[in-house]
Amino acid sequence: MRSLAALGHPAIMIALAASLSSCSSSRPSDDKVPETSSEIRALLSDYNGPHQPGAALMVSRHGRVLLEESFGMADLENRHPVGTQTNFRLASVTKQFTAMAVMILVRDDALGYDTRLTDIFPAFPEYGKTITVDHLVHHTSGLIDYESLLPDTLTMQVKDRDVLRLMGEQDSTYFEPGSEFRYSNSGYAVLAMVIETVSGVSFARFLASEIFIPAGMKSSVTFEDGVSSVPNRAYGYSRTDSGWAFTDQSLTSAVLGDGGIYSSIEDLVIWLDVVQGRTKLVPDELYARLFEPAVLSHGNTVPYGFGWRLDDYKGKRRIYHGGSTRGFRNRIQWFPEEGLTLVFLSNRNEISDGFIERITDVLLNYEGANACRHTSPPLLSSRQRETNPN
Repeated sequence: MRSLAALGHPAIMIALAASLSSCSSSRPSDDKVPETSSEIRALLSDYNGPHQPGAALMVSRHGRVLLEESFGMADLENRHPVGTQTNFRLASVTKQFTAMAVMILVRDDALGYDTRLTDIFPAFPEYGKTITVDHLVHHTSGLIDYESLLPDTLTMQVKDRDVLRLMGEQDSTYFEPGSEFRYSNSGYAVLAMVIETVSGVSFARFLASEIFIPAGMKSSVTFEDGVSSVPNRAYGYSRTDSGWAFTDQSLTSAVLGDGGIYSSIEDLVIWLDVVQGRTKLVPDELYARLFEPAVLSHGNTVPYGFGWRLDDYKGKRRIYHGGSTRGFRNRIQWFPEEGLTLVFLSNRNEISDGFIERITDVLLNYEGANACRHTSPPLLSSRQRETNPN
């Protein structure tokens, strides 16, 4: 495990110092240690130790890894530490993969953004004639929240096909499709079934064959109990008065389209090469839509792209998405103009208010102080530090 103390590794301190030093010098100064690492160390201290559910953190700039670190335990019962290859349940970070799967089917002319639910599922109720794939991707379908429809007596896990069935039992939506934005797990569960029906293979197999394998994401998996397994798996926990309780799965954990992927920091570095255009799974004209806001029927736009939220943070354009589910809290965010990306994965059912923003502020302040960020030597990743310690 790369413990919290690894943030103090001389190689990364030297590299960080190099990035903060004068443009006139191409060599780092051994006695310059920036505030960045100590501030991040303090923020993440609660995640470190043999009795704490942990976290993994990756920070990159212009595709080069600055920090790739891990803290605490992936499995408290068996004392397995978190590493950069530990696979966490991504929860709603999954949605960007589901949306990319849709884009791949559009690439192959198997699907259109204007394809209607009734075109794919002829037995779907009449209201499905007004809901398109584009509505589902951008949370403008108005589909009823499936979790609100689950009976209190439910004991079996719900799956994507069950969500489709529940939608088929409704006769209306929250609003006219395309007229409003309402974040919808139902829409992404239905998208998983759209992908299965159109492709002729399971959603999990489609993601593996069309995204994970081509991109080189060797350990990511869309987890199906009894069908697949998760290597290097992190298990979820919740804090109680007497310590940490094992809270890894819920009745909705088997719904895949809205949150069923497990992945690691190392694989998400590879995924970000796809997201940020260094590796292409779809042509440029399709890729360009990834971060376009949705357009409502009355012309207003909604700051949501293909599984990505879009906003400004302290005057800087931000593309991001969080993932929250029983036992896990995650975030991916990217500042395109600064070339700065942060990935945070954790296996605990909590995250303090503003926690990610505090880490972000540290990094943006560092970035702002680094006037030479485009010409200074790149910082070393964990793997580079292991193979090239000098």
